[in-house]
Amino acid sequence: MQRHDYPRLGETLYTDTLPNGLRLCVLPKPGFRGSFAAYAANYGGAHRRFVLDGAAVESPAGVAHYLEHKMFDLPDGDNALSMLSANGADPNAFTSSAMTCYYFQCTRSFEENLKLLLHFVSTPHFTEETVNKERGIIAQEIRMGEDSPGSALYYGLLELLYEHHPIRDRVAGTEESIADITPEILYSCYRAFYTPGNMCLCVAGDLDPERVRALAEETLAGVPCSSAPAADFGAPEGPLPLKSRSRREMDVSAPQFLIGAKLACAAQGQAALRQRLVSTLALRLLLGASSPFYTRLYAQGLLNRDFDSETDFGAGTGTVIIGGESRDPEAVWAALLEEIARVSREGFDAAAFERARRASYGARLRGLEEFDSMCIALAEGVFDGFCALDAPGLLSEITAEECRLFVSECLAPERLAMAIIEARKA
Repeated sequence: MQRHDYPRLGETLYTDTLPNGLRLCVLPKPGFRGSFAAYAANYGGAHRRFVLDGAAVESPAGVAHYLEHKMFDLPDGDNALSMLSANGADPNAFTSSAMTCYYFQCTRSFEENLKLLLHFVSTPHFTEETVNKERGIIAQEIRMGEDSPGSALYYGLLELLYEHHPIRDRVAGTEESIADITPEILYSCYRAFYTPGNMCLCVAGDLDPERVRALAEETLAGVPCSSAPAADFGAPEGPLPLKSRSRREMDVSAPQFLIGAKLACAAQGQAALRQRLVSTLALRLLLGASSPFYTRLYAQGLLNRDFDSETDFGAGTGTVIIGGESRDPEAVWAALLEEIARVSREGFDAAAFERARRASYGARLRGLEEFDSMCIALAEGVFDGFCALDAPGLLSEITAEECRLFVSECLAPERLAMAIIEARKA
């Protein structure tokens, strides 16, 4: 395995690509009792259109999430979730627009749990009966999401920003779209994307990297390797939002809002990692808890501690998301535009920039002890061509001017949109 030393972080990462194409990352953590493993596919809710065996496939919204649910069923009638739990592990899975990830954490029996994880994800078993049984469970999950103000606000913003990219559709789909999902569709999507060359295994703990590699190679010895189809997200989106405003009434105690913008994603590799770091640092400077913008609006009662900002990258997209609660979202919008204009003219204060950069560096150091977030970050990096452990070193190269340009160009007023949820009127 290839060894990568990070002396400033006190970390060593081991990587390799198995003969079947599976990419492997092992982050040894000597002295820690807990271990974490994430087995991820470069396949999520936005991967709806693809070509398989020369034929174009248009899969229903929600199929990646549906597939995640059904992967825990084993041919002999056992359920992998129950088996992992009985073996001392805490397992789960998630599907985003860009990725499906199966994972567990444990303090004992790591090798047995790892073999079970690799086994069930490489053993699809779908029947008409089990697929139909799951439909009601997922429909209930969809209804719960539709009743959630946070979910409604998030997808309301994406519908404002994106004209046709499938990221605007709910990862779980709709009750209508999942009605079309059959075992045949699940098998087709599995065969297309759950191939080792389109997946990665990332683990962290007091582990021997070579032993992890041997277990993965042994457990997946009979799994065929093939190329995953290229993602088809449709025609490129322009920089401007489809619409600038949406309003909806729900059962909320105070108005909630999300302001966002689309980003033109950098190519894979270090450029993609640098874009993520610049955007995150720029938002911390512009809107963070110690920024002039936040402290002023907090003092005025326009913002509270729920206010936050982030950039979300995946499935060929990058999205700025800013929001929280406010008695007057339009006043927040107006103040944000003023602050963007000021920063675009004047730039960021040098001392404030250095403090924000050091705070970001410290946050990444603390994150090294969060095995779950580290493994998932490593998996995201594998799929986007960079290593998450390069982030602290690269952060030291970023300049205040890069952050100013991000604010000036990416948060220009014409690129912003705002979704608002208001309390129901009596």
